[in-house]
Amino acid sequence: MGDIVGAGLLSHAPVIMFPETARIEANGGSDFTLATGLQELRREVFDTTEYDAVVVLDSHWATTTEAVITAHPRRQGLFTSDEMPAAISRLPYDLPGDPELATATAALAEERGVWLQSNDDPYLPVHYATLNLWTYLGRPGTPWLSVSVCQTATTEDFLSIGETLGEAVRGLDRKVLLLASGGLSHRFWPLAELRDRMAGDPANIITPEAREADEQRLAWLEEGRHDRVVATMPDYRRFAPEARFGHYLMLAGALGGERFTGKGRRFGAYENGIGTGQAHVWFTV
Repeated sequence: MGDIVGAGLLSHAPVIMFPETARIEANGGSDFTLATGLQELRREVFDTTEYDAVVVLDSHWATTTEAVITAHPRRQGLFTSDEMPAAISRLPYDLPGDPELATATAALAEERGVWLQSNDDPYLPVHYATLNLWTYLGRPGTPWLSVSVCQTATTEDFLSIGETLGEAVRGLDRKVLLLASGGLSHRFWPLAELRDRMAGDPANIITPEAREADEQRLAWLEEGRHDRVVATMPDYRRFAPEARFGHYLMLAGALGGERFTGKGRRFGAYENGIGTGQAHVWFTV
């Protein structure tokens, strides 16, 4: 029997891909803890945990009529971001896959009437919400799979998709790390202002109300009160959480939904990303 042996809500903010000197300059003289937190997470968790595969719930991969899990034996090439080509350009990647896990997840979803399919099309794009984290946390030969965030899904759909993924993992001989790759509140500063709002100081979050909403959810996550996060999603969506917070909700669904009580540990501080809220939280599972 398999299991999810670790899970986290992790930021993929593009600033983590800047050279260290550029990060320090943008942040007013010190590095972003979004970068140093991932380095710490690598040392303390990824390098000390036995696992067979990583599944990334990718908030930048928006599908419409179903969620999709990658089923490729391998994805490799060079990646340039269409969103920020100057910041992320010709990034080499080599991601082994796990077709058995992907097809087992899709088969269980079909059996249950859950809108989740597998796909191994060689031309299927890859996104930096997966690649940025892989750059910091990946290791040669270990499969990395991506799951899309379906943009038409409800909270209940996301939880059901996550539950299906979790049960598929437990039905195979796999130890899996589950990464919800995405931010918190997600509104940017206007173009004319954003270059003056690059620093990670939370004072640069788009509104005090968005910051307060993020910090309340981070407090609940640290306390293991996933039930409160799920129950208050209608209110939180007023602050436009990234991908409607589907990346987190699928993670929660895979671990028990509102019954999940795993406490979160911060790796780094809550920081600004040109108006958006960003943090790394790793959960006890």
